[in-house]
Order: sequence, then C-alpha cells, then structure tokens
Amino acid sequence: MKRPAGLYLAYLFQILIAANVFLAFSLSEYSQVFTGVVALGLTMVPTAVTRRLSITLPWEVNLLVALSLYLHISGEILGYYDIYYPYYDKIAHFISGITVSVLAFVIVLLLDRFSRINLSRWMIVGFIIIAAMAMEGFWEIYEWLFDTFLGTDLQHGLDDTMLDMISVLVGAIAVALAGNRYLSRFSKEEIAGMMVVSDEGPAG
Repeated sequence: MKRPAGLYLAYLFQILIAANVFLAFSLSEYSQVFTGVVALGLTMVPTAVTRRLSITLPWEVNLLVALSLYLHISGEILGYYDIYYPYYDKIAHFISGITVSVLAFVIVLLLDRFSRINLSRWMIVGFIIIAAMAMEGFWEIYEWLFDTFLGTDLQHGLDDTMLDMISVLVGAIAVALAGNRYLSRFSKEEIAGMMVVSDEGPAG
C-alpha cells in the first residue's frame, strides 16, 4: 500500500527535530536536548498506536504532531520565538490548537465507538474545543511554573498569554467547524469505522 505524501513530510519534521537535538547537544544546552528527545519520542506515538492497536490513524495526525513539535523545538533551540516574536509564537500556538483539536476529534470518535457512551454531534464538536482549551491552559501553567521557579522567560505578560490562548481557540474552532461539516455528511460510526482495522483492512 502506497504511503501518503504527508507521511514523508512528517518524517522530514522528525529528522529536523533530531538535527535540532544534535545542535543543542553541541552547544551544551542539555535541558533543550532533553526537551527535544521527548518531542521526538512524542512524534512516534501515532505510529506506535497504529501498530499496537486495531486502528489506523489518519496520516494528518502524524503530520500535525510532528509539525507542532518541530515548531516548538525550533522556536526554543534556534531562537525563533525571540527572533520572530510575536508572530512565530502565535502561529505555533494556532497550529498546536489545530493538532490537539484533530487528536480530540479522533479520540472522541473512537471512544464513542468502543464504549457505551453515545455522543451527539454537538457534544463531539464541543469536546473538540474544550479539549484544546484545556490543553492550552495546562501549557500556560507549565510556562508560568518554569518562569517562576526556574527563571526562564517563556511568558511575556498577560497580553502574550491571552493571545496564545486566542490563537489556540481559533485553531480549535476551525477544526470544530470542519468536524461538524464532516459529521453532517457522514455518521460518526462511518468515520470511526474508517480508522478501525479488520482482517481485510480498515473498515469502511
């Protein structure tokens, strides 16, 4: 089966993350090396999930996860957050919002299929936005904790934090609207069925 071109883009971002890790190591920035290694590991989670469970995740998930983590690692190690402030940061948050929202959409559909819950379309759409904003809230808490106790400079005031959250919200709304449109054309069972692997391949 031919792999989608988007998967090769995901592999490219993984290679670029690894290159950033080696750069950070050469500069003795060991905290960034650790962050980069963790990020590289996270990019491999969708593939690991696909291999271990009877599901096949959309290739867009691999690409978005790899892209989001690459933007974060490059922003830290190559200094893009400072060089292109505030635009790089807001774009990174926007794409992260899209990534988390797509993951939330996939996860909630699979949970609906394999559990006894029976979610309506609007509950699914609402979950997408709630999940993205919850993740952004935890991220901002993480930044505040690091700035407060480790002396980093991740947050740049209330306006910066609010714009970060708004960027994520815009990405989440975009995915929620797309998900709602998708659910109006196909049932949630049909969409989830496309990700479930049977003996003959993905169900359709």
